[in-house]
Amino acid sequence: MGRGLWVVGKKLVAGHKRRVGAGVAVLRGREVLLIRRSDNGLWDIPGGGAQRGEAPETAAQRELREETRLTAAKFTPLGVFPHQHTYPDGNVVDWDTHVFTAQFVDGTPEAQDDAAEVRWWPLAALPDRISAATQAYFEALRAAP
Repeated sequence: MGRGLWVVGKKLVAGHKRRVGAGVAVLRGREVLLIRRSDNGLWDIPGGGAQRGEAPETAAQRELREETRLTAAKFTPLGVFPHQHTYPDGNVVDWDTHVFTAQFVDGTPEAQDDAAEVRWWPLAALPDRISAATQAYFEALRAAP
């Protein structure tokens, strides 16, 4: 399957808040860096909402620094993933998340901001405690050249 638009999760609903997000799958050989989110305990790639006027790649770089204190190189678009997320307070947001791959440079990741934990995972043995959107990211990542 090639790169492109993946649709996951529930049908997007008119009237819900719509946001642009960005995330990055940082690769170190055959491993990917994941965070365990502090709001729901699920594993995910580092990422979050883009600020007004912020390019998705810039948002992905910023979120990586905020959540792990790392920087990475060679950001490559993986796809745009429309999905819906319901927050613990019941707020529902329709997201268009731009996901990138990037190469690990150096450093030791540290859980920061809304990351409760950060860990390298083998691409062949990714965690099960993930959202439908993250499952789509993993499928696209496995299919990428």
